[in-house]
Amino acid sequence: MHLRISKRSQARIRIALQGPSGSGKTYSSLLLAYGLVGDWSKIAVIDTENQSADLYANLGDYNVISPGLPYTPEKYMEAIQCCENAGMEAIVIDSLSHEWETLLDIHSNMPGNSFTNWSKITPRHNHLINKILSSTAHIITTVRSKQDYVLTEKNGKQVPEKVGMKGVQRDGLEYDFTIVFDINIKHFASASKDRTGIFGSLPDFRITAETGEMIKNWCLSSEPSVEADPKDFLEAIQSCKSLDQLYRLYNENPSLQELHKEEFVTQKSKLLTPQNFRSNGTTAH
Repeated sequence: MHLRISKRSQARIRIALQGPSGSGKTYSSLLLAYGLVGDWSKIAVIDTENQSADLYANLGDYNVISPGLPYTPEKYMEAIQCCENAGMEAIVIDSLSHEWETLLDIHSNMPGNSFTNWSKITPRHNHLINKILSSTAHIITTVRSKQDYVLTEKNGKQVPEKVGMKGVQRDGLEYDFTIVFDINIKHFASASKDRTGIFGSLPDFRITAETGEMIKNWCLSSEPSVEADPKDFLEAIQSCKSLDQLYRLYNENPSLQELHKEEFVTQKSKLLTPQNFRSNGTTAH
């Protein structure tokens, strides 16, 4: 157990691609993965999209694993572990939306109090997010987006109004990823979140293998930053008031994850107590 100077070369990227059906999320994910590792045999796709990953087999000899119905968090975690055991360096989860839809179906069919039932469902989702964050491989996930609506009052009646696209996943998922690309139906991408600072000021663009290479070069950058004082970091963990805050702190400090694993688990357990849950499964803080 020891402290060290952090280096980006220790980091594993977490990327989410959001877009409607037909926007090219799977294809773009494969190109990103190849740019990151430069070897098709070190790429695996966890396919829940009716074998859509096989449509691009002409690109190279990447690997595919199909978890099979139902798409529970546990099946995703098992698939990720299988990929890691096989030495995969980049894992594409296509798509993560099926996991959340499965959990929503399970929740809707549970007897009893809806509020209490979330305390049984949410931890399962959080275990998957933790598995993604702690993976030894680069993780690229696709998230289907659909038209979102809000109810507005017109002439004394509540009518639905379009307010843009929304990812089919739990609210706040973007906090756990380094980069979030939004892809439109014409296959052009923009970065709605970018901690690398590479894409934030760019106009809409098409994702290529070179995009993945740019991200890889950022990960391999030798510019160091000194880690926080251990006491300060422990206080930062204990001061997290929501799971989103805790995951963000975990994801932003890869070199301290193992050192403070016990503290992260303890704080997570505190946040997962039933009194901390809202009716939608998020923490009450």
